[in-house]
Amino acid sequence: MDYWTGIYGERRGGILPKLRLGILVSGGGSNLQSIIDKAEAGYFPAEVVVVISSKQDVYALERAKKHNIPTAVVLPKNYKTREEYEDELIKILNSYNVDLVILAGYIRVLSPHFVRAFQGKIMNIHPSLIPAFCGEGFYGEKVHKAVLDYGVKLTGVTVHFVDEGADTGPIILQRAVPVKDDDTVETLAARVLEEEHRIYPEAIKLFAEGRLETNGRRVKIISKEDSQ
Repeated sequence: MDYWTGIYGERRGGILPKLRLGILVSGGGSNLQSIIDKAEAGYFPAEVVVVISSKQDVYALERAKKHNIPTAVVLPKNYKTREEYEDELIKILNSYNVDLVILAGYIRVLSPHFVRAFQGKIMNIHPSLIPAFCGEGFYGEKVHKAVLDYGVKLTGVTVHFVDEGADTGPIILQRAVPVKDDDTVETLAARVLEEEHRIYPEAIKLFAEGRLETNGRRVKIISKEDSQ
């Protein structure tokens, strides 16, 4: 059993307490909204306890406030070093006893310092089928433009655990999205986003139910029966 497996195994069996989610954002927060909606509907044993933004006045903060979820704005420019900035994030997340950190449109790459603070407890979603069209510089519409420029027939969505690289952590779930002949960046992005809203809550549910095991780079999904 490796470190990751031990973390997930802690949540197996019996009635699970609600997983406490801390969500990092930088923009509109549509994935945040899908997670909030699923939490309130009882889709998974988890709740969003804090939303932290790296930018001011983004709509994700308004989404959180509408659901009475505490928010914080932590601006990188206000800190002398990256480590000082991330220490503030860590401080806030720990003050809310966060069990799982969710990156939802958070545009900064986390340093090894932050990743070690929440080892095995950070998820990210990426709008392609990793390892294609990912890594440094691939985010948002840049991903979809690269997909169209390359001429691939399938793209998709990947949810993965965050390690010390850029989009290099163990893959939890992936879903394919077809690329149509008449797609633009905007139409492709919209269709991929629809799949993001489905797959991210599903990955969180699996984690919350203790149904994930990782062996090296491979993440195994445990059946409900075997997880009891």
